[in-house]
Amino acid sequence: MSYEVRDNRALQRYEIFEGGTVLGFSTYKIDGDQISMLHTEIDKSHGGKGLGSILVRGALDDARGRNLAVLPFCRYVRAFIAKNREEY
Repeated sequence: MSYEVRDNRALQRYEIFEGGTVLGFSTYKIDGDQISMLHTEIDKSHGGKGLGSILVRGALDDARGRNLAVLPFCRYVRAFIAKNREEY
C-alpha cells in the first residue's frame, strides 16, 4: 500500500491518504517558529497498520524542513519522538 502525508494548512492538520481517502490526521498550531502538535487520530477501520507512525514521521520531517521547533502536546507524538530519539 502507498500512503501520502499532506499538510492541510487550512485545517491546521497533517493528513494521511491512501488514494483520495483521508485515513487519519494530526492537528497542530504554529506560533512563530514553533509547531504545537495537539492530537493524532487514525480511522479505527485502519488501525494496526502503522499509519500513525507514518503520519507523525511525515509531520515531523515537514516541521524539520521548515525549521520549526516541535512542542509535542499529543501523547502519541511524544511517544514517537521518545522511541525514535536518534532521528528526532
